[in-house]
Amino acid sequence: MSKLTVFVCASALAVASASIALAHDYKAGMLKIGHPWARATPNGAQVGGGYLTVENTGTEADKLVGGTLTGAGRVEVHQMSMEGSVMKMAPVEGGLVIKPREIVTLKPGGYHLMFLDLKGQIKKGEMLKGSLEFEKAGKVEVEFKVEAIAAKKSESGHDHH
Repeated sequence: MSKLTVFVCASALAVASASIALAHDYKAGMLKIGHPWARATPNGAQVGGGYLTVENTGTEADKLVGGTLTGAGRVEVHQMSMEGSVMKMAPVEGGLVIKPREIVTLKPGGYHLMFLDLKGQIKKGEMLKGSLEFEKAGKVEVEFKVEAIAAKKSESGHDHH
């Protein structure tokens, strides 16, 4: 093999690898889904949390109504809020509305995905297959990159766009 051939092959591999590393965004109709990630869980935990951004580039609202995650019994959209000095968490009844031309960020301490009935530990560094379910855009297959247990945002800094 010539040096030029080796160089071309190595360059193509580097570009492909960079594309794969950056390909953690998804599209469903007019919705752009940015960098889904999850926190690692302690061994024996029954629940976990998932985070991402959803941008609606369209002219009609849509709703995030739930999803799936490999290794979880169910996935719900939840919201954390403060009532006085008490932190409350509850499912978002009817789904989370994403208005036209709006970016909604699911993050620790606010709206988030709740992974319930976990079958095993979620470990840092894993990529977990799952899906998001939207009222209009339908089901969107995604992967969640697992960060540290106490992560406030993804280590790559993609907690918002």
